[in-house]
Amino acid sequence: MTKKQTYSIGELAREFDVTTRTIRFYEDQGLVSPERQGQTRIYSPADRVTLKLILRGKRLGFSLAESKELIGMYQPQSDNRHQLLALQSKIQQRREQLEQQLRDIHALQQELDDAEQRCVDAMNDLER
Repeated sequence: MTKKQTYSIGELAREFDVTTRTIRFYEDQGLVSPERQGQTRIYSPADRVTLKLILRGKRLGFSLAESKELIGMYQPQSDNRHQLLALQSKIQQRREQLEQQLRDIHALQQELDDAEQRCVDAMNDLER
């Protein structure tokens, strides 16, 4: 009989480069549910995968609610097509947001260029 792999909060914090407080926050949000041995939290491989998915979602710009929704759709006995379609939709939404932000940044850069040129022109007029 092999012992089931488990993780401490410190091990997971180091592995994912987050604070133990962050992991406890995810626990408070109901995303991970470690077993307890006294005051010690014992995390399962499923908790580890959940943390990995949450942090990946965060890097992709998903809200915690969006990550929670996607993770909650997982059903081990199915092909998870609905989860994959939902993820694909979230990715497209995020891509559209980023494209809009990029357009906004370009517009702001142009406004800054124009304002800077007006300053240069005004300084040149003062020197005449």
